[in-house]
Amino acid sequence: QVQLVESGGGLVQAGGSLRLSCAASGRTFSIYVLGWFRQAPGKEREFVARIRWSGGNTYYADSVKGRFTISRDNAENTVYLRMNSLKPEDTAVYYCAAREANSGSSYYTQSYAYWGQGTQVTVSS
Repeated sequence: QVQLVESGGGLVQAGGSLRLSCAASGRTFSIYVLGWFRQAPGKEREFVARIRWSGGNTYYADSVKGRFTISRDNAENTVYLRMNSLKPEDTAVYYCAAREANSGSSYYTQSYAYWGQGTQVTVSS
């Protein structure tokens, strides 16, 4: 099992920045990819970004490309999501998720076996 705990959400004005953290514990050696997803009220959970646990290769949704940066600190078993130039449409509960190798595409929620509890991000206009 892998346990994930997010932190760092909050209320910020449009144009501001936040950094989310996701601390992983347990069988972290089994993690292949760690991703961030978000879910706004009344909408489906959507992919935001992902990073390979080894190697650090990253991939972003078009909606956040150039504004968000995903990074990792393997020594601390922590992944970060730096969010700049935030917009009201970025308002959502943000979740980190971990998947193992050969579990499908990083883009889809069903590929991830482990999820954090989520952290609220609210961007005011």
